[in-house]
Amino acid sequence: MESIGRTFGRFLQGRKALVTGGTSGIGAAIGRALEAAGAEVTITGVTEQEVAAAKAAPDLAGMRAEVLNVRDDGAVRQLVSAFDNLDFLVNCAGTIRRGAEHEPEVFEQVLDINLTGTMRCCAAARPLLGKSGGVIINIASMLSFFGGGLVPGYSASKGGVAQLTKSLAIAYAPDTIRVNAVAPGWIATPLTQSLQEDAARSQAILDRTPLKRWGRPEDVAGAVLFLCSPAAAFITGTILPVDGGYLTA
Repeated sequence: MESIGRTFGRFLQGRKALVTGGTSGIGAAIGRALEAAGAEVTITGVTEQEVAAAKAAPDLAGMRAEVLNVRDDGAVRQLVSAFDNLDFLVNCAGTIRRGAEHEPEVFEQVLDINLTGTMRCCAAARPLLGKSGGVIINIASMLSFFGGGLVPGYSASKGGVAQLTKSLAIAYAPDTIRVNAVAPGWIATPLTQSLQEDAARSQAILDRTPLKRWGRPEDVAGAVLFLCSPAAAFITGTILPVDGGYLTA
């Protein structure tokens, strides 16, 4: 992540960022990238254990870590209200329940976290972001573009995140808030560990991916940094795939 910091420089010096779901995986990589670029970063996890582990992790030690359940509107608003100003909101909090999402109760839970939770955070942060001319980055997915038979809730929620991003880009533009999303492809994180270790499944993924490798969390973080940067000042409402070309193959 230091390499990304050197590439971009500390162009976010003095800015404040909130990364929900930032205690591990892609969210943690985004938090590290924002911090390397000079931002003051707050990350959140859904449990005390996740937050305690983040506070103990050397590569996250410079960040403020807080417990947040994005299903709790009051908790979301309370956390956001503690900021005196906010420049960037990155909505990484999410869940996937492979196989179980055909049960309506589980389906509803997944949507409430991934989609409605994203909206809760956007709505709560809008006043502060309007004051700073801030940026929202949502985390979409390849499954924003096509279906997943084992994950109807996740697929529906990520399709919703893509449409929410476009809708809020229009609605929040008068407040000078830019709203974009990144859509990660197959990224090597603990959530995909079982697929990485399945030789046949992993090879099938690599065979379809033009760049012939698994993505890294840092690949997604680099795209987020770009969308937060002045170089993206005229970009809003876009869904940026970070997938090594998987969607085009």
